Amino acid sequence: MTTDAPKIKILIVDDHPMVRHGLRRILEREKDIEVVGEAADGLIAVSEAQRLMPSIVLMDVSLPSMNGLQATREIRAIDDGPAVIVLTAYINDAQFLHALRAGASACYAKEVMPTELIGAIRLASTGQYIIEGNAVSEKQAHAWLLQKLAALSAASTDFPDDVFVPLSSREMEILKQIGRGLSNKEIARELGISRQTVKNHMTSILRKLNVEDRTQAALYALRQGWIRLEDTH
Repeated sequence: MTTDAPKIKILIVDDHPMVRHGLRRILEREKDIEVVGEAADGLIAVSEAQRLMPSIVLMDVSLPSMNGLQATREIRAIDDGPAVIVLTAYINDAQFLHALRAGASACYAKEVMPTELIGAIRLASTGQYIIEGNAVSEKQAHAWLLQKLAALSAASTDFPDDVFVPLSSREMEILKQIGRGLSNKEIARELGISRQTVKNHMTSILRKLNVEDRTQAALYALRQGWIRLEDTH
C-alpha cells in the first residue's frame, strides 16, 4: 500500500478494553490505516465521531447507554459522516438486516479474520457496502435490501411492512425497561411519559420486531445484544 494517500482513520467502539486493544494492534500494522480514537459507550461514540470525523467507525452492538445500532443511526446522520462497520457476537440474518437499515456498510461476527475486516475497511472507506461477501454500491445495497424485505414479505402473509425498521431511541429505552421487568405504569413513571404513550410505543416495538408480546421482545433484544443482562437488574 502506498503511504502517499491520506490514511483511513478509524474509531473503535467496544465496551471491552481488550477487544479495543486487539483491534488497534491489528489495524496499526497497516500503513494506510490510523486508529484515531476509541469509545466504550454508544453516546460517547457519537460524540467522538463528530469530534474526530474518522473515515470508518468499527461499532460493537452491545454497548452501555446507547446500543450500537442506535449509535450507527446517529453517526450516519452526521453531515459527511463516517461509514460504519458493525461487529457483533450475535451475527445472523436479522442482525445483518437491522445493521444495514441502521446505515452500516457491513456487519461481521467478531471472529472475522483480520484480513477480511481490513479489506472491508478499505472498501467501506471508498463508499462501498459489503453484502454476502461482495462489494456493492450504496444504490445496489439499497436494492438488495428492498429485494430481501420483499421476499420475506411474500413468504409470510402476516409480515409487517415496518419490520427491520430501526427502533427509535425512545423505543430502545422502553425495551430496556421491559427487560428490567417494569410494567407500563412503572415505565411511564420512570421516563416521565403517559401510560398511553408507553402502550403506543409498545405496539410499535412488537410490530417492528414481529413478536407477540413484551417477553418475546425482551428476549429478542437480549439475543441480538441490543440490551445487556446488566441493564436488566
